[in-house]
Amino acid sequence: MKNEMIEKSYAKVNIFLKIADKRENYHELVSRFVRVHNLYDIISFVKSSRKAITIIGDFGCEMNSNTVYKAYNLIKHFDGVEEFFLNHEIKIEKNIPEFAGLGGGSSNAATFLIMANKYCKLNLSKDELSKIGAQVGADVPFFIYEYDSANVTGIGEIVEKFDEEILDIKTITPKIKCNTGEIFKIFREKFYKQISKDEAKRLLDMKSTDILKELDIKQANDLYESALSLYPQLSDYEKKDWFFSGSGSSFFRINYGK
Repeated sequence: MKNEMIEKSYAKVNIFLKIADKRENYHELVSRFVRVHNLYDIISFVKSSRKAITIIGDFGCEMNSNTVYKAYNLIKHFDGVEEFFLNHEIKIEKNIPEFAGLGGGSSNAATFLIMANKYCKLNLSKDELSKIGAQVGADVPFFIYEYDSANVTGIGEIVEKFDEEILDIKTITPKIKCNTGEIFKIFREKFYKQISKDEAKRLLDMKSTDILKELDIKQANDLYESALSLYPQLSDYEKKDWFFSGSGSSFFRINYGK
C-alpha cells in the first residue's frame, strides 16, 4: 500500500535581507522570503516496528542538532505524539544543500510540525505551531505558514503574507560551508549598518522582481560583504543578476520567462 503520509519541504531564498536593529545576541531583520518551488526535500512518516524515535536521512549533523529531532522534543508531551513516533519512522529525502542559506533544516522542522499536527490530530493553529517552531530556529515560522512569498521581520517570528506572482528561481550552491554565527559576528564588528524605517517600509511594499531590478548583490543582502570577507572564494560566483541568499553560500536568480 502506498504511503500517504508524505509532504514536500521547500527551500527558500531571501530576495533582500537587511538588518534593522540588535536585540541582545540577536539581530532584528527586514526581509522578503520566497519559496523555491523547484527545490525541496521529501518527508514521509513510514510504519515501523522499531519502537524508538527514528529519523532517517543524509544529514551533516548529529541527531541532537537535527532540527526535526528538536521539533519532536518540543511536541512529544502532546497526547499521542510519542506513541505515534514509536510506530512510525521519519524519513527525509534530502535535496536542499545544507549550510547554504536556503533554509533546508528550518523547512524540515516546519514540515515535520505541520505533518505531526495533522497525523497526530493535535489541532494546533498555524500561530501555535509557529511559536513552537520559533524555538527550533528563526526561519521556521516562515515555513509553518506555507506562504509563497512573505515579509519577515523581528528575529524571524513576524511573518506577513506578500501577494505576488510565483517566481521561477534558479539556485546554485558552491561547496563552501558558511558559518552563520561567524558571519553575523563579523557583520556586527566590521560591517554593521541599520536600515531606516522608511527604507524598510519601501522595500516591504515592493514586488520582489522590482527589488532585484533596483538593487545589486551587496545592496540586497547586508550579510554578503561579511560572508565575502570570511570566504573570499564566494566572489568566483558573483555574476550579473545573481543574488546571495541568507548567510549563504547559495546564489540565486529569477528566470523571467521565455
